[in-house]
Amino acid sequence: MAENRNLHAANRAKKDEFYTQLSDIENELRHYKPHFKGKVVYCNCDDPRVSNFFKYFSLNFEHLGLKKLITTCYKNQERDLFSRHDSEKAIYLEYEGDRDGNRRPDPHEIAVKHLNGDGDFRSAECIELLKQADIVVTNPPFSLFREYVAQLMEYDKAFLIVGNQNAIAYKEIFPLIKENRIWLGYGLGGRDMLFDVPDDYARELVETKKEGSAYRIVDGVIKGRLGNAGWFTNLEHSKRHDRLVLCENYTSEKYPKYDNYDAIEVSKTKNIPKDWDGVMGVPITFLDKYNPDQFEILGMDRPLIKKLTGKQSRFWLNGKEIYARIIIRNKQL
Repeated sequence: MAENRNLHAANRAKKDEFYTQLSDIENELRHYKPHFKGKVVYCNCDDPRVSNFFKYFSLNFEHLGLKKLITTCYKNQERDLFSRHDSEKAIYLEYEGDRDGNRRPDPHEIAVKHLNGDGDFRSAECIELLKQADIVVTNPPFSLFREYVAQLMEYDKAFLIVGNQNAIAYKEIFPLIKENRIWLGYGLGGRDMLFDVPDDYARELVETKKEGSAYRIVDGVIKGRLGNAGWFTNLEHSKRHDRLVLCENYTSEKYPKYDNYDAIEVSKTKNIPKDWDGVMGVPITFLDKYNPDQFEILGMDRPLIKKLTGKQSRFWLNGKEIYARIIIRNKQL
């Protein structure tokens, strides 16, 4: 049993050590420029000297009009991107912009400061840095996503973070989505999210996984692939208010009701009927098209069935349990 626990912990650690590519950061951040003027940005899960988040914000400091950039990393004082996290103390960096007129961050302009502890985002001194921040932008450990988001909520921080989209269904996360306190970011436009990974994990991927599924090779470099990774935020962006054009008409044959819940099944977001004013179940991928001005989120399958019947179940259709569904209604009918 102990060996199994250790194995699971090791696997979580490997999956947590996925480092976001600069191209993905650039593609997402370009949709949020107005939010950053005069703000303090905090990246609290990044090796500050090699993080692509630090690189992006320091290189674009003047362009974004930032006030300050702060970055910290758990148990790391090394310049290696994939630290062993074996240093008992950590550092953090502060950058307040270009001072010599060359419009780039030079070493003498970056303040390197030592933390008393290990740089864990939950530590008291990292929380003090968090309190200084206006916006948090980072790739937190996926295994600590619930706890990480809870901290952002507790301190009422604006944020843009990378997460596993399975987190949508977490009991701690979905209510925040339902209440419009968190939503999906602008998105990847149908592209997979690729990450830099440690050399030993890259070798393991090649030896045990299928190329194109768990990893891809880009310019000879092995990149970890997470097809279900994406951005979570509470920053407004233009796509969030794009109206979803509806073309389908409702018929009872095309849109059957669930066996165990009074709502119609809509198997694809593009098939939402334009003339149905009742409740309907849609895939969780609907959230990528969710416009809160057009739709209202009422709940998710398992909690709704639990409340209705006292049993843990998803929706059933024609005698079969189907995959996760979000219950919505059209507010404009």
